[in-house]
Amino acid sequence: MDAGDEFVDRISPLVRSTFRPEVLTDIGGFGGLFGLQAHRYAEPVLVSGTDGVGTKLKIAFLTDRHDTVGIDLVAMCVNDIVVSGAEPLFFLDYFATGKLAVPKAEAVLKGIAEGCRQAGCALIGGETAEMPSFYAEGEYDLAGFAVGVVDRSKIIDGRNIVPGDVLIGLVSTGLHSNGYSLARRVLLDKAQLSMTSRLPELDQSLGEVLLTPTRIYVKQILTLIQECPIKGIAHITGGGITENLPRVFPAGIGAQVKAGAWSVPPIFEVIARLGTVAREEMYRVFNMGIGMILVVPASDAQRVIARATALGDQAYQIGAIVASPSGGPLVEYVD
Repeated sequence: MDAGDEFVDRISPLVRSTFRPEVLTDIGGFGGLFGLQAHRYAEPVLVSGTDGVGTKLKIAFLTDRHDTVGIDLVAMCVNDIVVSGAEPLFFLDYFATGKLAVPKAEAVLKGIAEGCRQAGCALIGGETAEMPSFYAEGEYDLAGFAVGVVDRSKIIDGRNIVPGDVLIGLVSTGLHSNGYSLARRVLLDKAQLSMTSRLPELDQSLGEVLLTPTRIYVKQILTLIQECPIKGIAHITGGGITENLPRVFPAGIGAQVKAGAWSVPPIFEVIARLGTVAREEMYRVFNMGIGMILVVPASDAQRVIARATALGDQAYQIGAIVASPSGGPLVEYVD
């Protein structure tokens, strides 16, 4: 209990650094209050999302570095809700461990606060659970919860996607937070590499590459949807392009993806080579270097690419929307 009190004292400035004007409560209450400025919307719709970091946490344990996984936690939630056109408003976290180690937990919260600042949302609450004998010594788990808002008339749901529209891919920073069970099996179990291993294809140690935080696309996406006609947005997480892109398609729609339209980060090539993982499986498990896909009219493709680039994201035209007969593949990869 004393450690918990110390933890709250140490993270209070971090939490307050994320507050927006709508936050009505300070840290330490039973619930976080947020005053929704409904007058800004004709018909406000709340959009929520929840996620975790998955087995990427194992990399944090192996490297004993904990200041980046909090960014991943926020990213996985806010990237999910922004695809609907929603602005993330606030975030809550759940941190569970066997015995609270205050410096380690504080490092995690630093990452969460940084992720919230990148997304423009407030960290208004959370839960720190200490459960002796439930977790392995020195380990913990994370979950996050985000809520955003969008005007009903501005919801992006893919219903207007038609054959001839094109796919604009925004590059990822690496694996993001998906596929780590396969990555660990290939790199650590099969290839017997360590977190300090250096491979000729990589410009950092393996641990540094694997801990690279998930990119948060929120502010860029919110700007793009205000300025450009975006018909659909897919967050490329577990399941890769193969399974995530069709989630925004109306019936009868599929996509052809040009596999060579962007540069695949070297870490994916390393995993495929050392694990002899087939291309089809790689594209089904990993993002392969594309973290978000925008569906736009062909006539606006270059404008969207130019604007996304100006906002700090590398963007490529990576394919097109096609008609898909019933029972046919929803995503095909072409060279």
